[in-house]
Amino acid sequence: MADRHEHPEEPEEAEAPWEEPDADRSGLRDPARAARSLAALALAFEALALLLAIVPMRMILDDPAPATIAIAALVLASIVLAGMAKRPWVWPAGAVLQVAVIACWPIHWSLGVAGIVFALVWGYCWSVKTALGRPPKR
Repeated sequence: MADRHEHPEEPEEAEAPWEEPDADRSGLRDPARAARSLAALALAFEALALLLAIVPMRMILDDPAPATIAIAALVLASIVLAGMAKRPWVWPAGAVLQVAVIACWPIHWSLGVAGIVFALVWGYCWSVKTALGRPPKR
């Protein structure tokens, strides 16, 4: 019983010896996770930006109810998609979300512009995801 108390922890595993990098990897430990995190971050920022747009819409528009409802629905969709970033269908769903934000142009032009900006951000995120899925150029 005394032996067990002298060394209660198991020895840590030694680091693996240096190996040449795999030509099929991007250099990141988990490239898919990095792409998912980028997507979730972009969607969270979009939700925040849209949420901050409610007050100006209420001040600018004569009838702010449609804008408030549309923005609230888009914020909710953005948060749900950010939370479900592990699912593969989030990428096309995020593109649909960007189209929905652009479709708010008739409510106020600034919502359409925000939709275009976030569509460009989403396109960049998707291109990063695609690039991380390919082997690196050496």
